[in-house]
Amino acid sequence: MISSKITPIETVQFLNPEGELVNFPYTIAEDILIKSYESMWTARLVDERMLILQRQGSITFAMSSLGEEATAVGSAAALSTDDWMYPQYREVGVIFYRGFTVQDYIHHMFGNEKDLILGRQMPNHFGSRALNVVTVSSPIGTKIPHAAGAAYAMKMDKKNTVAICYFGEGATSEGDFHAGLNLAAVRKAPAIFFCRNNGYAISTPVSKQFASDGVASKGVAYGMEAVRVDGNDFFAVYWATKKAKEHGLAGKGPYLIEAMTFRMGAHSSSDDPSAYRLEEDCKPWEGRCPILRLRKYLERHNLWNEEKELALRSRIKKEIDEAIEKAKLTQDPPMERMIENVYAEVPEQLKEEFDRLKKELE
Repeated sequence: MISSKITPIETVQFLNPEGELVNFPYTIAEDILIKSYESMWTARLVDERMLILQRQGSITFAMSSLGEEATAVGSAAALSTDDWMYPQYREVGVIFYRGFTVQDYIHHMFGNEKDLILGRQMPNHFGSRALNVVTVSSPIGTKIPHAAGAAYAMKMDKKNTVAICYFGEGATSEGDFHAGLNLAAVRKAPAIFFCRNNGYAISTPVSKQFASDGVASKGVAYGMEAVRVDGNDFFAVYWATKKAKEHGLAGKGPYLIEAMTFRMGAHSSSDDPSAYRLEEDCKPWEGRCPILRLRKYLERHNLWNEEKELALRSRIKKEIDEAIEKAKLTQDPPMERMIENVYAEVPEQLKEEFDRLKKELE
């Protein structure tokens, strides 16, 4: 008889809130640490301004990764640019780390003609073929099977790469999660399933989503390695992702990472978190800020100081200001872009529908 008694899973941490690093098994180059820190600040400051722009009516929608920046940047730093990334909408740090500029991103948020996806997607649904970052998709969990399939293709083609898919804990309630994990486990695909457990699936708390001990145990149930880490610890996220990639490339199959963090802001610009949680719920997490913790580490090792901090924030804010002004002056994509790039040739029926739409708008 199998017991239903739950044994708590350990949460791995290397960097404590005071910035002390203990028993970390890898060496990370100083330039990677600095780049990661700058990418985390870029994500935070851009998110902050996008929410303001949405409230002003300049853009239609915005989401924030406030307090969760280490999950995206820590994992991106542990991978190579040849690895494929399937982000969800809170992984903006991933694309900044890979080289997407603030201007690129803000053009996307405005959906103008310089947006790489030409305004065909909602804001915060970024992507870049050149950077191997697959465009974000709104339906929850749908990219989990995609990443599993891509990883299996990498294995079949004998490529030295992995596919990583990001999702919140709410996505584990979707059928795609179970199908994707099972496929990857059976085929021993080099896939990394990265669950950003931030406590809420919009307004639904973890306690009302599942009775298991979080998400890591679900990976074990599907026959793959799984680990739970402190998602606000840059080093723990880096360690887990690096370990997962090594595991996959060794032919041992997929890996599930559960990064424990907290969504400090609203789910999106359409959400009011005061309707389902108390303000004091956020208080314990303020001291666990991933940016603050990494800064303390950098200062301990004479890699950062107040002068550099002020210069960094000033530079990023200037980039954001200039990018917004350029985006505001950039035209919208031509309407014809709505029906292009799906079929090799636009079907006659679609052309007729488009012509009717143009006449109605004239």
